[in-house]
Amino acid sequence: MYAIKLELKLNNKERTLMARHSGYARFCYNYALALYQEVKSLPGGTSKKVTAIERVFTNHVKKLPEYQWTNTLSSRVYKMTFRHFNEALSRFFKGLGEFPKFKRKKDGDSFTVDAADWNHSVLLTANKSIKIPTLGTFRLKESIPFPCVAQTFTISRTADKWYVSFAIKAEKIPPMFHPVAQPVGIDLGVSTFATLSDDNSYESPRPLKRAKIKLSKSQWRNRQKQLGNRRLGVKASKNAHKHYRRIAKIHAKTANQRRDFLQKTTTEISQKYAHIRIEDLNVSGMIANHKLAAAISDCGFYEFRRQLEYKSSMYGTKVELVDRWFPSSKTCSNCGHVQSMPLKERVFNCGGCNLLINRDLNAAINLSRCSEKVRRAQSEVTPVDKKEPTPLVEAGSEHRICRR
Repeated sequence: MYAIKLELKLNNKERTLMARHSGYARFCYNYALALYQEVKSLPGGTSKKVTAIERVFTNHVKKLPEYQWTNTLSSRVYKMTFRHFNEALSRFFKGLGEFPKFKRKKDGDSFTVDAADWNHSVLLTANKSIKIPTLGTFRLKESIPFPCVAQTFTISRTADKWYVSFAIKAEKIPPMFHPVAQPVGIDLGVSTFATLSDDNSYESPRPLKRAKIKLSKSQWRNRQKQLGNRRLGVKASKNAHKHYRRIAKIHAKTANQRRDFLQKTTTEISQKYAHIRIEDLNVSGMIANHKLAAAISDCGFYEFRRQLEYKSSMYGTKVELVDRWFPSSKTCSNCGHVQSMPLKERVFNCGGCNLLINRDLNAAINLSRCSEKVRRAQSEVTPVDKKEPTPLVEAGSEHRICRR
């Protein structure tokens, strides 16, 4: 299955409609969590308790005078919200996530609707409009790439833009057979994002570094804005809300630039090479160095590895991970001599055979030739405790067209 994410072209009335449904989903989720915390000590299974909470909300809460506004919105929103709350609890008890937390407005707007009848799907034609169940027909910034059918639609907001994402059933892309299956090593770095063992390299656009100047200027000019304080009862000014939207646009553009670079780079590498080897980097440990944390986070090393892994089935590639303790940067690719290599030294000068070679290229060649401490890369699910993890069937996606 694939997920397609497209931007909606909304007017003010439609934006208000989306914001109301998003608040409705947030209200239902918080209501379910608050009521579950009161009854979790009672006997009975989790699913039965969530079903009982949903029944109470349907038969009693929605009929109260102060909650009549819920009857003017789509009923599929709160039904999907209770389903997501049940899934969050299931992930917690399986050791795949943390206990659900109360949703806040500043965390973002999103909600999900589905077709009322699971036996029927919504037919989507290849044009610049989309029909969302129980909400209506809305315009799109770009047309749907091909006719398809979908059952569940997720509407979300990033900065001031609204998006709709839906999953479709599609045939797998036939594997692309490569004539040469010789391993190619990829060394990731900050100065040069990726250096390949065949002397090719990729430079990162470093979007966060460029955006920092604009962010700092905007934040300095707005340093006197009344940003609001809920605890003190101080509301944010209108100009402060404009400032928040401006900052959100800058961060959204930065994330889109990074995502676009990683998608194009991993696709190009997967199409060109059949056997790929990368180092199993400890990204969380590298970020602990405050001098390199911003630069490493801006590159997106883990996202690069994750995309190579899930694209391996699409393009018929073999992705392997080399042990993080393998001295790829300290070993000479010509004679095998091992020596110390501080980060400030960018050229490897071998003390055994006097070889002069770029530090990153030398490491990439060693990764391609490594014969031990190599394992096949696969998608990982890290539990939060010692319980045995159980993989789930459904997972979210943030890419425009990506594999689920």
